[in-house]
Amino acid sequence: MKRLLLTIAIIGLIATPAFTQGVVKGRVLDELGLPLPGATVLLPGLEKGMPTDANGYYTIVEVPAGEHNITVTFVGYKKIEQQITVLDNTTTTQNFSMEPGYTTGGEVIIVGDRLKGQAKALNQQRTNANITNVVAADQIGRFPDANIGDALKRIPGITIQNDQGEARNIIVRGLAPQLNSVTLNGERIPSAEGDNRNIQLDLIPADLIQTIQVNKAVLPDMDADAIGGSVNLVTRSAPAGRRLSGTLASGYNFLSEKPIWTGTLIASDRFANGKLGAVFSASYNNHDFGSDNVEAVWYEGDNGEALIEEFDIREYQVQRVRRSFNLALDYEINANHKLYLSGVYNWRDDWENRFRMRVSQIDDAFDDGDAISTGMRTWNLPARVEYQTKGGLDSDRVRKRRLEDQRNRNITLKGEHLFNSLKMTWSATYAKASEDRPNERYISYRQSNQNVFVDLRDPGFPLANLINPADNLNIGLNEISENHDYTEDEDFNARVDFQKPLTSKALLKFGGRVRTKNKLRDNSFFSYEPVDEDAFGARLGNVPNSSYTNPNYLAGSKYKVGRFATPAFLGGLDLKNPALFDETDELGEYAASNYSATENIYATYAMADIQFNEKLSGIVGLRYEATSIDYTGNIFDVDNDVVTGTSDDQNYGNFMPGLHLNYNFSDYSILRFAWTNTIARPNYFDLVPYAEFSPDDQELVRGNPVLEATTSMNFDLMFENYFENIGIISGGVFYKDVDHFIYERVIEGYNDPEFGNDLEYTTFENGGTAEIYGVEVAVQRQLWKGLGLYLNYTYTQSSTTGIQGREEEDIELPGTANNMFNASLSYETPKLVLRASLNYASDYIDELGGDAFEDRFYDKQTFIDLNGSYAFTPQWRFFFEVNNLTNQPLRYYQGVSSRTMQVEYYNVRFNAGLKFDLFND
Repeated sequence: MKRLLLTIAIIGLIATPAFTQGVVKGRVLDELGLPLPGATVLLPGLEKGMPTDANGYYTIVEVPAGEHNITVTFVGYKKIEQQITVLDNTTTTQNFSMEPGYTTGGEVIIVGDRLKGQAKALNQQRTNANITNVVAADQIGRFPDANIGDALKRIPGITIQNDQGEARNIIVRGLAPQLNSVTLNGERIPSAEGDNRNIQLDLIPADLIQTIQVNKAVLPDMDADAIGGSVNLVTRSAPAGRRLSGTLASGYNFLSEKPIWTGTLIASDRFANGKLGAVFSASYNNHDFGSDNVEAVWYEGDNGEALIEEFDIREYQVQRVRRSFNLALDYEINANHKLYLSGVYNWRDDWENRFRMRVSQIDDAFDDGDAISTGMRTWNLPARVEYQTKGGLDSDRVRKRRLEDQRNRNITLKGEHLFNSLKMTWSATYAKASEDRPNERYISYRQSNQNVFVDLRDPGFPLANLINPADNLNIGLNEISENHDYTEDEDFNARVDFQKPLTSKALLKFGGRVRTKNKLRDNSFFSYEPVDEDAFGARLGNVPNSSYTNPNYLAGSKYKVGRFATPAFLGGLDLKNPALFDETDELGEYAASNYSATENIYATYAMADIQFNEKLSGIVGLRYEATSIDYTGNIFDVDNDVVTGTSDDQNYGNFMPGLHLNYNFSDYSILRFAWTNTIARPNYFDLVPYAEFSPDDQELVRGNPVLEATTSMNFDLMFENYFENIGIISGGVFYKDVDHFIYERVIEGYNDPEFGNDLEYTTFENGGTAEIYGVEVAVQRQLWKGLGLYLNYTYTQSSTTGIQGREEEDIELPGTANNMFNASLSYETPKLVLRASLNYASDYIDELGGDAFEDRFYDKQTFIDLNGSYAFTPQWRFFFEVNNLTNQPLRYYQGVSSRTMQVEYYNVRFNAGLKFDLFND
C-alpha cells in the first residue's frame, strides 16, 4: 500500500504543469465570523466556481490573469457581487462576510437568529454532489436532543434504537446498525461494542458537533462500508475571530426524581496574525435516571397455545456522566499550504444497580402437567425463582455499582497543499474505543419448586411471581460472582487525495487509503462460595436486604420486584479473602467470548467530476477495496474444562463503480440520480469459530468462519426544490439489491453431539438476497408571522430469500421499519422561539427466530418533545426542554404485537438553563 500511495503522489506531481495561471481562494463567513459551508462562489464570466467546504473555505484554480467579477450566494443571505484582480503565478486570497436576509416583493427580510442553522444545512445539502441530508449546529440546537443520536432521528429515513432512554444505534433506510457507518471528520469511528461494529451514539454529545451529514449515496472517494448510508460528524472549526459560547443548565428526571446537570464551553480565536486558529470545546452531563422493565420468553405449548417459560421484573438505577473534549488547530504556512491538527476525547461512565426477579422453568410445569388452572389463562404452579442484585466493588471508582467506562479518542493530522492546479490533501488518524467493566459483581438467591402464579390474561402485560411474597426472604443463596470485562478497538487510518482540472468542464480526483484495525475482547469471571455458609447467611433474609418494590412502577402496580441483598452488602464482601470465600475460575462463562482480530483495508479510487452542459453535471468513478482479516478465538470443552485456541483468516477484494448525475432546472431546483455499490463486512466475533454454551438455559451459540461480506447495488432518484426564504420541498425513491446479507439464525430443539440435545442453537449465516425500496418526502418552510413547519416521511419495504428453513415465507429484512415520520411546528420572533416535535417509527423485525412464533420485533414508537428559548440579549438566552412527553417505552414483542417480550419505561425528563454567545466582530 505504501508503494501505491507513493506512486499516486509521483504521478500527481509529474502531471503538474508550469505555474502559469492564478488561483483564487478564501473563506466565506457570516456576520459573526462563523463559517458558511455550502456557499456558492462563482466567476460568472469564466463559468468557474465551487461551493465552500464544511469550514467555509473555497479554492478556484486555473484563473486567467486580469479583472474578474465574483459572486457569492447563500440561501437566506444577501448576495455578494464584486470585482477582483488575479495575477499570473499568484494565489489571490479573497474572503467574504455575508449578511443575513433575502428580498421578497421588494422588501428585505432579515433572517432570525435561529433560522441561520437551517440555512447552513440547506446550503450544504444543495451544493453537495451526492444525495445527502445535512443538519447544522444551530439547527441541532432547535431540538431538545442530548446526544447526537437523538438529533439524527429527525432526519428522513433514519430510525434509532434506544438504550436506557437515549438514542444508541442508527438504522438508515431500513438497514441495521452494522450495515451503516459513522465517521468523525470523515474518518471511521471505532466501536467499543464487544461483538459487533455498532457505534455508540449516546457517547457523543450533540452540542460539540458543528454539522451532521448523512450520505445516502456515497461517492467513490468515500469508504464503501455504508449500505444504508454513512453519517459524518464534523466537529467545530475556528471562526475568523475570538468567540466564547456555552451552556449552563439543570433539569429533573421524573422517574429517578433526581436532578440533571449540564455544562458546555466553546472558546476559539486566531493568533499569529491570523495564521493559527484554535477552537476548544468541552461538555459535561450528569444524569441520574433509571427504568422499569418487564421481560418474558414465550414458547408454543403442545396445543398451540402461547405460554411463557421465563419471566423477569427488573428495576434499574443508573447514573450517567458524560464528558467530551475537542481541540482543533489550523496553521496557514502560506496561501497554498495549510496544516490541521484535531483531537476528540469522549468519556462516558455508567454506574448501574439492577434488581432482577426471575421466574424460570415455567415450561417444565406446563409440560409435566403440574400447572393448576385457577381461571382463564391463570395458573398456580411450581417453578424456580431467583432474586439477583447487580453491583460492584465498594471503591472510590466503582462505587458499589456496575461501572461501564466507555471512551473514544481520535487524533488527526491533516495537510492541504496546492501546486498550481493540482490540489493534494493527506491525513493520518489514530483512533481508539474502549469499554472497561471492572469488579462487576452479582449475588443471587435462587430456589426451585416455589409456589408461583402465572397470569397471561393480557399477553401485553404478562405476570409471574411468588404466590406468597413473604417467601422471598426464605430463598437460599445460589451464586456470588465477580467479573472484569474489557474490550478495545484500535484504528490507524491514512489517506492521500489529489484533485486536478482536466479541462474547464472536468475535474479528476484520485487517491488511496489504508485502514488498519486491532480488536480485542478480554473478559474474566470468578464465582465465590462462602467457606462458612451458615455464618455468611444461607437465606436472603439472613443478609442485609431492602425492598425495591415501587407502587408507582411504570409498567403497572401489579409488578412487585421484591426484596434483594443491598448493593452496599455486595460491594463490601471481601471476596479475595481465602478464609472467607472459595474462588473458582469459571472458564465456561467467558473463555469462548474472548478473541482478537486484525483487519487491514487498502483502497484506491478515481473519479471524474464533469459539467456536461449548463444544467447537467455528474461524477463517474470506481473504487477498489481489499480486505484482509485475521482472528483468534477460543473453544471451551465443557467435559474436560479445557480452552483451545483457534485461528482463521479471510482475504477478498471488491470493485465498486458509481455514477452520480445532477440536473439543475434552476439554481434552487435539482434532480439527482445515483447508482452506487457498497459493502458491509461481517462482525469480527461472528467470524470466530467459537462455541459458547449455557448449561442453565440450555443455549448454544457458535460463530461462523465462512461468513461472506454483504454487498449491495443501490439506485437513488431525488428531486429537491429550495426556497430563498430558507426552506425545501424534496421527494425521491430508492432501491437496494442486497446480496449475502447476514442474519442470526435460531434453531429450537437442536441436538449437538458435544453439548447435548434439545438445545436452543444460535449461529450466523448468509442469506440469499434482499430487496429494499422506499419513498422519501420532506418539507421545511417558514410559513407566516414566524410560524415554521418541518415534516418528513419515509416509506420502506423489503423482502428476503435464502433464509434456511423459511424459504417459503415472505420475510422482511431485519431492521426495516415501514413508516417513519417527523413533524415539528415552531413559532419564532426576534426573541422568542417555541417548538413542538414528533418522531414516529413503525415496528420491524429485529431478530429472526427458528419460525414466525420465535421472531423478535422492535415495536413502534412515538416521541413528543417540547423546547423553547427567550433571548434577553443577542448574547444571552434562556432555554427549556421537555423530552418524552408520551412516556414512550422501549418494547419488543415476540411473533405478534400483543405478545410482550420486553417493555421498559423511562418517564419524562426536563431541562432548562442559559446559553451564552460572546464574540468580537
